Amino acid sequence: QVQLVESGGGLVQPGGSLRLSCAASGSILSIIAMGWYRQAPGKQREQVATITSGSSTNYADSVKGRFTISRDNAKNTVYLQMNSLKSEDTAVYYCKAVGQKYNYWGQGTQVTVSS
Repeated sequence: QVQLVESGGGLVQPGGSLRLSCAASGSILSIIAMGWYRQAPGKQREQVATITSGSSTNYADSVKGRFTISRDNAKNTVYLQMNSLKSEDTAVYYCKAVGQKYNYWGQGTQVTVSS
């Protein structure tokens, strides 16, 4: 089992920045990759960014150049630095861990971009 706890969401003005954190605990050695996903009201959950155990990264086109995913292995934590935020970035952001057998999700953290 892997437990994921997200933090760092909140209300920010357009053009602002936020950093999300996802702390993993439990069977972390089984984790192959981690990622951030988001779900806006009335829309399907979509992939935002992923990072593998080898630190290879992948981004959705809509966030390339604005968001950066990173990991601190010593803290078992993955981050999502979000810059130049837009209103369309408003969503609940979820952390996901891809394990050798199972996938795990965090509880989500709300990000609202509004003036």
